[in-house]
Amino acid sequence: MRVRAAILRQSPVKPPFSVSRPLSIETVELAGPGPEELLVRIGAAGLCHSDLSVINGDRPRPTPMVLGHEAAGTVEAVGSGVHDIRPGDRVVTTFLPSCGHCLPCAEGRSALCIPGAEANGKGELLGGGSRLSCEEVPLYHHLGVSGFAEYAVVSRYSAVKVEAELPMAEMALFGCAVLTGVGAIVNTCRVQPGQSVAVVGLGGVGLAAVLGAVASGAARIVAIDLAQEKLDKARELGATDTFLAGDPDIVEKIREATRGGVDHAVEMAGSARAFDTAYKITRRGGTTASAGLAPPSAQFSIPAVGLVADERVVRGSYMGSCVPVRDIPRFIALYQAGKLPVNRLLSSTGPLEGINEAFDLLHEAKVIRHVITF
Repeated sequence: MRVRAAILRQSPVKPPFSVSRPLSIETVELAGPGPEELLVRIGAAGLCHSDLSVINGDRPRPTPMVLGHEAAGTVEAVGSGVHDIRPGDRVVTTFLPSCGHCLPCAEGRSALCIPGAEANGKGELLGGGSRLSCEEVPLYHHLGVSGFAEYAVVSRYSAVKVEAELPMAEMALFGCAVLTGVGAIVNTCRVQPGQSVAVVGLGGVGLAAVLGAVASGAARIVAIDLAQEKLDKARELGATDTFLAGDPDIVEKIREATRGGVDHAVEMAGSARAFDTAYKITRRGGTTASAGLAPPSAQFSIPAVGLVADERVVRGSYMGSCVPVRDIPRFIALYQAGKLPVNRLLSSTGPLEGINEAFDLLHEAKVIRHVITF
């Protein structure tokens, strides 16, 4: 079938994107779903820094590629071997398929699926190859989804069925921002009621982490960002303390305010400098987690003696250490109960044709989450 899609033909591309136009809206050919695959009519797809990092070259990916990984839609057709999802079902896509058979999957660590990561790196679906082409030239998939299109073919294991009746623009947020941000708090750090949490970097994922900390019952929630507007938003969402990241005395101020540092600090900015701040404001015996996906060349260092003498824990958090089929439904249930107001992360919506201008807004930190609607 022929569908409209946003194609990134080369990378890196510099802003302003309204001028450089990295994404072209073109008609592409989409093959039907193969075994254990779904054809999904996309209802909404969110713009994420993971998309932006492909455009600006921070995270190299093969091109030409149809971008987009945070999406929600309605299943139109299913391939052979799919028995638990039917046409008409609503689904949220996830940006890493889980094969269910490799060692991490067997351990219940879907976010570390080995075949899923290999397929994503190649720009292919879990079943191998591409279902997209333009003028007989194959196009690569973005993280197994390629959601900036009217329709997408995805692996059955890149989608989670949603029973709740939510607007598509809100549903899409659960596929990345909520999965990663809230998951880092409840799964990676396992924040307990009464503990203290710091979130460094307040994009859509970071602010979702603030919501997760509130839902977890954290008594002290410290929010850190370069932009005062983001700090104000964090306050609205439940942060108890806010600090500008550019303050040269920020570490000393936070350690003093929290009597030696926080129990858990989560870096969401995707920079080594942000991680350094997160590590330095974590108390003795505390946990510092990084979920920000810094560029591959970024490095950080920590004093080895402190790691031992302070019994510090340093952890990575990919996809919020989530098992999507378990966590997306429970996060949606929290949202429906009024305990996880994800809708407050949604800044704006717009058509596919305005995607380059929307990425300018994301690059300039003028939106938390802009969502393309179809």
